[in-house]
Amino acid sequence: MVQKTYYKTKDYCKVKFAFKPENAETVEILGLNSDWENSIIMSKKKDGTFSAEVNLPKDSKHEFKYRIDDKEWVNDSEADELIPNEYGGTNSVIAL
Repeated sequence: MVQKTYYKTKDYCKVKFAFKPENAETVEILGLNSDWENSIIMSKKKDGTFSAEVNLPKDSKHEFKYRIDDKEWVNDSEADELIPNEYGGTNSVIAL
């Protein structure tokens, strides 16, 4: 799930990411602001859902993927779109 909260007086949008993979120990978000090196660690809840909140600039697009347990790369099924990447797969895109 990707939930966007816009503020009239701010130049950014608060984006809440929520993702529930099966049997995962860790989930990270990579690619936001074109940063594929430094991940955003998602917090695990009791029901197994991972979540994180990030402020991103308004009027921008960001590619991202989830990385599960440091090995599996997954797209968000609720992303605004999917685009091809240089590895022959796709990346999720969020448009603000």
